[in-house]
Amino acid sequence: MTTLLVGFLAAALLLGVRAWCVLRGHGTPRSRKKEAVSLLAVAGSGGHTTEMLRLLGNLSTAYSPRYYVLAETDTMSEERIRSFESTRNNESRPPLYSIHRIPRSREVRQSWISSVFTSIKSALHCFPLTARLRPDVILCNGPGTCVPVCLSALLLGIIGIKKTIIIYVESICRVESLSLTGQILYYFSNVFIVQWPLLKDKYPKSIYLGRLV
Repeated sequence: MTTLLVGFLAAALLLGVRAWCVLRGHGTPRSRKKEAVSLLAVAGSGGHTTEMLRLLGNLSTAYSPRYYVLAETDTMSEERIRSFESTRNNESRPPLYSIHRIPRSREVRQSWISSVFTSIKSALHCFPLTARLRPDVILCNGPGTCVPVCLSALLLGIIGIKKTIIIYVESICRVESLSLTGQILYYFSNVFIVQWPLLKDKYPKSIYLGRLV
């Protein structure tokens, strides 16, 4: 019994040290030479997808393949993504993107209590997905769907499977305060970008680059 307890405590200690090392290294990522960078973009209903596609439109084609993750109930975003990608892909090459669906973390007007269970369900779908895709970078901008995606990627880094750079761009609509998603990912993202100077003053870790979308 004592041996099992010691073994359990040792494993917990090693995992704790590993988590500390990963979180401690969550500063500005070191540059590296690589021909292509796989990118996972989290789309959300409404204006989130519009802003995300504007951000992606300014990125180099070196960010490929591109993996899009969206909620199961979000049909409009998929149509817009396919339209966006059709203008980027060279017809002589195979598509450099794919679309993946996960359960929505929280529906509009859903109670906070029930959202706990839907968030857990979403997270259980996200972990095997991120483990399979293993993106180099995750780009997100506010929808609740990106929380389980980013936390799953963080867990992959903690257990040593894949270190993913998480870039969060707060929505242009957030002028004086962060969204709930932003408040959560402010502590877990590698790069946290805001689009209004007032938010930069309130959140020292954030980066203000002006209006991006």
